[in-house]
Amino acid sequence: MGGISVWQLLIIAVIVVLLFGTKKLRGLGSDLGGAVKGFKKAISDEDAKKTTELGDKTVNSVQAEKKQAEKEQH
Repeated sequence: MGGISVWQLLIIAVIVVLLFGTKKLRGLGSDLGGAVKGFKKAISDEDAKKTTELGDKTVNSVQAEKKQAEKEQH
C-alpha cells in the first residue's frame, strides 16, 4: 500500500528509455561513472597528502626530541 511495485518501476524505466534513447543513457552513465571515479581519486589523494604530512610531522618531532635529549645530556 503506497509503495512502488516492480511493475511500476519497469514501466518507468521503459518510458525513460523511450524518451532519452539508449545512447544518451549510456553516455550519462559513463559520465556519472567518471565523476564518481574522479571524486574517489580526489579523496584518496587528499588522504595520502594528509598521511604524508602527518608522517613528516612525526619524523620532525622525533628528530626534535632526539636533539632535546642530547642537549639535556650535555
